[in-house]
Amino acid sequence: MVFIAWAPEYQHPLPEGHRFPMEKYALLPEQLMFEGSIAPEQLFRPEPLQEAEILQVHDSTYWHSLRNLTITEREMRKTGFPLSQALVNREILIAGGTWQAAKYALEFGVALNVAGGTHHAFRDRGEGFCLLNDIALATELLLSNKLVKKVLVVDLDVHQGNGTAALFTARSDVFTFSMHGKKNYPHHKEKSHLDIELDDGTGDNAYLGILGEVLPQLIETERPDFLFFQSGVDVLASDKLGRLGLSMQGCKERDQLVMELAAKHQIPLVAVMGGGYSPRVADVVEAHANTFRTACHIWS
Repeated sequence: MVFIAWAPEYQHPLPEGHRFPMEKYALLPEQLMFEGSIAPEQLFRPEPLQEAEILQVHDSTYWHSLRNLTITEREMRKTGFPLSQALVNREILIAGGTWQAAKYALEFGVALNVAGGTHHAFRDRGEGFCLLNDIALATELLLSNKLVKKVLVVDLDVHQGNGTAALFTARSDVFTFSMHGKKNYPHHKEKSHLDIELDDGTGDNAYLGILGEVLPQLIETERPDFLFFQSGVDVLASDKLGRLGLSMQGCKERDQLVMELAAKHQIPLVAVMGGGYSPRVADVVEAHANTFRTACHIWS
């Protein structure tokens, strides 16, 4: 069975006109259940991470200022979110969802989070709609609890996973791979273990050709025993922040490529949602739904 982390708190209210589409977090599980792709019992409500777990990755000064709502206006502007206790609680819950999904994946082969992919969060600061780095936190907890030996992060959001890259740059037990828009946010890129920068307008054939060549080689050389998949759908041609040229079908084939490789090599996989900013929320939900449908099909 494919287990999926979700909670109503994922859909945190934002000021009218804010460009982050929070409604997708409620619409996605509704769509998947309505069409019969998943059953209600596949959804689990995550537990928030504990402070000691958060401090395995994040700086204590930053964490306490976040928890106490004392970060500066400048720091808040970098995150793109108006800070509130509900927002901080949401981030802690999302990180808990990714960690619990990782434990489900160890048992069942795959699990997903209807949120997460907060890859712009650094050890000591948040950026780009990200306050706590859920992938980094779950990775660190897997390794510190000796549940796995080597983690591969496959970040296919259109934006480089700069926070994740910086957190693991000197580590040999984590390999970070980010394939992203060359001219897109963040303007200053960190150094992942492998970065592939794509030109504006890169379409299905070029994108899938590169990924289909690189990822199998990475799995063969790095031999990970766990894989985190940052499955942002802001790679779509319709995305207002993306600048790449993938079709809905191309995005679906990307997910299939990653997941089939993980299943073939028996590598437990957790997929987290990442970004998606197409003007039509229905397009965002459909692209994300394809990720979940693909996982349910492969691990049926």
